[in-house]
Amino acid sequence: MKKNTTIKFWVLSIMILTIFSISVINSNLNSPEVKTTNSNQISNKKIGWGIKRNDNHDQPDVGKENRQVLESNNGICLGNANKKNIYLTFDEGYEAGYTEKILEVLKENNVKATFFITAHYLNTHEDLVRKMIQEGHIVGNHTVNHKSMPTLSEEKIKTEVMNLHQAIYEKLQYEMKYIRPPMGEYSEKTLAITGELGYKTVMWSFAYEDWNEDKQPNEENAKKKILSNLHNGEIMLLHGNSKTNTNILDSVIKETKNQGYEFRSLDEFE
Repeated sequence: MKKNTTIKFWVLSIMILTIFSISVINSNLNSPEVKTTNSNQISNKKIGWGIKRNDNHDQPDVGKENRQVLESNNGICLGNANKKNIYLTFDEGYEAGYTEKILEVLKENNVKATFFITAHYLNTHEDLVRKMIQEGHIVGNHTVNHKSMPTLSEEKIKTEVMNLHQAIYEKLQYEMKYIRPPMGEYSEKTLAITGELGYKTVMWSFAYEDWNEDKQPNEENAKKKILSNLHNGEIMLLHGNSKTNTNILDSVIKETKNQGYEFRSLDEFE
């Protein structure tokens, strides 16, 4: 009697384990695939963004490989080649006394721009950041300390991005969604990390040497350079600490419109 009871026990146990195993297998088959990115397996080779201007209103050469890496990670640098759209952006690491005037010119010309700011800019000129938002401009993330992201650990990248993200949200209830890598330097790895944080990377298809306050470009030459390089789908980068940019901005906007181009927000990018 005892022997039969033992056999029945083991038979029952095997049946239960079999049913459980089949249930687990079916559950796994029916579950959606969960994809995770292992950033340690992605290249961290530094890419320094650069463009080759052509002065003939065609889209410039931004580098085929660099563009492919950017766009395959949900980044942008050039819009539709068949539409005369211009996307105006400013980098603002610190305030040099010109942004108030820039905002005034943009308002007078009904142009919306994107301002990429650092934590220093937010902490020292919260009033101007608030005004940008109130007047319908986009505020983008230029990180806390403006460090080259490929030189940072994954944890540090997240801190550089999200500490600024949280600070502007707490101060102004504004949530950023566009990022411009400091110094125009990125890698596949950094793009993947910032993408996982919910950010779209925005590079540019026009820029010139306007950032050095001690060596500001001649206004007439600067205006000529900007206007001769207008092109369809252009993401224009200007620096907000430039006296030259501030002085010529109104005429640049008016002449750009006269040439048939339309200034559009990054939220309208195509």
